[in-house]
Amino acid sequence: MTNDPMNRIAFDIDRSSPVPLYFQVSQQIERAITDGTLQPGDRLTNEIELADQLGLSRPTLRRAIEELVRKGMLIRRRGIGTQVARQRVSRQVELSSLYDDLESSGQQPRTEVLEHCVVDAGAAVAEALELEPGAPVLYLERLRLTSAEPLAIMRNWLPANIVKITRAQLEQQGLYRSLRAHGIYPKMANQRIGALSAKANEARLLQVSRGAPLLSMTRTTYNTESTPIEYAQHVYRSDNYVIEVTVVDR
Repeated sequence: MTNDPMNRIAFDIDRSSPVPLYFQVSQQIERAITDGTLQPGDRLTNEIELADQLGLSRPTLRRAIEELVRKGMLIRRRGIGTQVARQRVSRQVELSSLYDDLESSGQQPRTEVLEHCVVDAGAAVAEALELEPGAPVLYLERLRLTSAEPLAIMRNWLPANIVKITRAQLEQQGLYRSLRAHGIYPKMANQRIGALSAKANEARLLQVSRGAPLLSMTRTTYNTESTPIEYAQHVYRSDNYVIEVTVVDR
């Protein structure tokens, strides 16, 4: 199999070494990922085939793979197999747009607008935006991708009377950039970060298994007059998205 990316690795297994065989394999695959021999998205050989090629037992090979999955260097996907993980998106906890963060880090963000409509505000949305229940709000649901891979599902509610943002604008740039273009400037936000399990629709959109762990973020954003301008509920794939927090001593 000349196109098999694992053929790029010259495995050197020393059976007389005190270093466990699984660790030798794991280290050599990790080195190949680090030095670029294996590229993000490369699919690994079937575990049974690879174990046979290396003359190892399947449990030994599986343990080597699991070690790299645990480190976030490999990912397993139902129906696809084991792949080299893409670079994780690392994001500071600050008031910024995911689109702008991706763009500034040299990645290529893309947006699919799934919903763009005016709806009646439910209780949670109305409370966050300081509106009466049932007041009209602009509901946005978007799928954010990077390098053609889904990263996040973003659901946002905005008071319907403050801005008119088109689908085309949302496909071409981030929400906060669109708001600023209309003279609305996000200034402060209350944000809560947590975790949840992927529901069926979320799993389908993010291309993960149903029940897979996702990072969640709920945020209410205010303008320079401390008026709420956005309520957001976002979920992110936990295998390629991390949130960084800087902690200082007072």
